[in-house]
Amino acid sequence: MINKNRVKELINDRIQELNCGLFVVDLSISPSNVITVELDKMGGNVSIQDCMSVSRNVEHNLNREEEDFEIQVSSAGLDKPFRVLDQYIKNIGRPVKSVTKEGVKTEGILVEATADKIILEVERLEKIEGKKKKEKIKECLTFQMSEIKETKVVVLFK
Repeated sequence: MINKNRVKELINDRIQELNCGLFVVDLSISPSNVITVELDKMGGNVSIQDCMSVSRNVEHNLNREEEDFEIQVSSAGLDKPFRVLDQYIKNIGRPVKSVTKEGVKTEGILVEATADKIILEVERLEKIEGKKKKEKIKECLTFQMSEIKETKVVVLFK
């Protein structure tokens, strides 16, 4: 079986060399030695060159004579929920949709993210006394990380 810590070391070595804001979202090794790595990047998108560089560093430093393996390196993808704190931090200021473990869905702008909580700025329409039209009211809602089932970026097409 391939040593997961060794693979993690090789990935982190290359990420530090590249010094471009890459971070690991997920790393798994199947029983059939398929290494799957998902990357994301602070302040930008993961390029094909980023994936190739990480993949090659792992390939060239593991011995295929000892154990045969396959490696797949890709970006995390917009359609997948956040899995690490760095993804929350990267997306501060963007619209997200969060679902709690109780099934409550909330959509808003991600204002803050820490290891313990996230804060979303949400808008709602409220009837103001003495006015005919409802007005938009902005408020910040805090969710504990332990309450959150999933959070995804809301993709807007303008």
